[in-house]
Amino acid sequence: MEIIILGSGTCVPSIRRAGPSACLRYGDLTILIDAASGTLKQLLTAGISYDSVDAILFTHIHPDHVGELVPFVFATKYAPGYSRNTPVTILAASGFMDFYRSLSSAFGNWISLDPVSIIIRELPAGRRTETQIPPVVVRTCATLHTPMSLAYRIETPEGKSVVFSGDTDFSEDLIELGRDTDLLICECAAPEGFKVRGHLTPSEAGRIAGQAGAKCLVLTHFYPECDRHDLISPCRRYYQGPLFLAEDLMRLNV
Repeated sequence: MEIIILGSGTCVPSIRRAGPSACLRYGDLTILIDAASGTLKQLLTAGISYDSVDAILFTHIHPDHVGELVPFVFATKYAPGYSRNTPVTILAASGFMDFYRSLSSAFGNWISLDPVSIIIRELPAGRRTETQIPPVVVRTCATLHTPMSLAYRIETPEGKSVVFSGDTDFSEDLIELGRDTDLLICECAAPEGFKVRGHLTPSEAGRIAGQAGAKCLVLTHFYPECDRHDLISPCRRYYQGPLFLAEDLMRLNV
């Protein structure tokens, strides 16, 4: 698997960091995890055509995570040269269709769903789930951010795995979902001493990775204040494995 951090930031506009999104590639399979405004451009910058996207996994529906949904759907319907001939699967927690219907009330037929192009599959937010996006398996758990927040674990037939925390506070369920994962991509929105409810500090992210036994940890989803503080040392109190701070267009292989 190759993982590309398309955006390592938040809702705060930043030249350095685009809004949260990541891309996972495995063979011919391409999956987006969240899609902040500007994700389509970030994909192109990474050398990936948007019509190669097979699935989008939304961790929750805050604007900085779903801002590119409308442009993406619009582009699949009207962009000249769009050549995909199999539908894109969108995974999100139960209630996502209500959210989409609200968008449709504003944009009308411009973003109406064509089942030939896009299929939305809702997952229960209150319990763990398992679904297939062949050839990978996608597992989820609820996280402590909103009632519709999910973390995702993507597993290959060879047994390799990547976990995307989405936005969350400290979570025992996330520890279990991340058990022995090859790579944990974990939000760390606030530096140590600047705790924000519903988000993680470096030490909390380190505790999750350490208790899960994650083989590698990448911190991401940084508010600008994070770039002015030491994130590594607090995390290292609890996690001793390979540790990276995400940057836009960073590539990792599992």
